[in-house]
Amino acid sequence: MILDIYKDSLEYSAKDWKTLVILGVICLFSFLLLPVFLITGYNYRVINTAVHGIINGRDPLPDFNDVIDMFVDGVKVVIVQIVYLIVPFLIFLIFAIIAGQLTGVASSALMIIGGLITFVALVVACLMSQMALCHMAYNDGAFTKAFAISEIKEVIDEIGWFECIITYLGLIIITIVLSVVVTGIIGLIFAAFGISGAVLGADPSGIFVLGAFINSMIAMFIVGPYLSIFNARSIGLLYTMQI
Repeated sequence: MILDIYKDSLEYSAKDWKTLVILGVICLFSFLLLPVFLITGYNYRVINTAVHGIINGRDPLPDFNDVIDMFVDGVKVVIVQIVYLIVPFLIFLIFAIIAGQLTGVASSALMIIGGLITFVALVVACLMSQMALCHMAYNDGAFTKAFAISEIKEVIDEIGWFECIITYLGLIIITIVLSVVVTGIIGLIFAAFGISGAVLGADPSGIFVLGAFINSMIAMFIVGPYLSIFNARSIGLLYTMQI
């Protein structure tokens, strides 16, 4: 089932390359902060489509309309994610404060223990926040449903904590691997051109600069948006496993 989720999401994310470019353009202006909420709002629409769909269905990519509603949804998404991340942050802060009062091996050991506990808490918090967004989307966007902890826990219990965590960690691995592979291939291609140019006596610096530019553009306009849709779709489909 988990592999089916990945397969569906990988195919779904490539349905419309124009959508990826639009997201990339929005991402280009993310330094203004406000466009970030449009990106998270669109990803929420992807989640909403997934929680009301089925694996290997014929769900279309969401449209870029009702921009104000998309922006508001994006703000809600960011708030939910921040709230859930407060817990692991506080755990790390507490351990850091206590370790600061100690010295030597005791301080180092406490920080290692605190780091491990924080990591576990972070994974759980991230999973809970993603399931919270799915739960909110499934309940017609009711913001309070994102913090219905007992209901969200029941959803994860029914799917299985092991399956949820493995799926979530798998998403992280796939995201990293795809990013590295794509940028690595492009980098190798331009490196080969640069080396060939150097052998022929040409200055390869221009080729390397062009390669770096093209690599960053592909990452921004294609790879980044593709992976964000892939992750949103996968989490949404994971939620449907308990319905």
